[in-house]
Amino acid sequence: MQEFIRTLRSSKYLLAFTGAGMDTESNLPDFRSPGGLWRNHDPRKLASIQSLHDNYSLFREFYIQRIASLGKASPHRGHKILADWEKDGFLKGIITQNVSGLHAAAGSKNVIELHGSIRRMFCLECAKEYTEADFIDGRKCDCGGLLRPGVTLFGEPLPQEAYQQAVDELAQVDMILILGTSLEVFPAAQLPFMYSMKRAYIDLEAYPDRRIDFVFKEKIRSFLKKTDHLLKDA
Repeated sequence: MQEFIRTLRSSKYLLAFTGAGMDTESNLPDFRSPGGLWRNHDPRKLASIQSLHDNYSLFREFYIQRIASLGKASPHRGHKILADWEKDGFLKGIITQNVSGLHAAAGSKNVIELHGSIRRMFCLECAKEYTEADFIDGRKCDCGGLLRPGVTLFGEPLPQEAYQQAVDELAQVDMILILGTSLEVFPAAQLPFMYSMKRAYIDLEAYPDRRIDFVFKEKIRSFLKKTDHLLKDA
């Protein structure tokens, strides 16, 4: 831990890369976990472009439940520590696989949402913007098209603008904090390994990897609180 803190303090361009484990500590369930939202269905199939086209009613029901669960969630101390580090100029930004908007809610400004945002709704046919309430109420677009959330579904490519922003940021990084991700969802999972940098991996399911300098099998919130305390004491 001491070596990690020394390396962290000496970094010149620090970035965070966050996944579902960052948000589960805000009481937001990981919809892909065994104890997640839809135990009787495969969430990867529901959150797919095929489900959107072939089983829209179940697709919509799935996302209505996800939106409802998000309404009960708020940023935890870990989210706020990252926002504070950015405000102080210590953290340059966040690349996130999450679609919750909790980083922005915590005050983070430079947030690259690789998989879009569940807060945004638009028409599948003409891309006209709508509200969450329109989607929940089952409204159709004026053109007759179906509404969908602005998230990247399984079977869809990542938003190219967000992906390129992430690549451009990573080209400058000398250290990255990988927080709460399984590193199994591609192509996002390859991003922290595109360039040479120091890497720290923090997750309850974290595993050793020869490419990663520091591995901590811990909860995100408590780890960031401890790290913030040690940085201030150093």
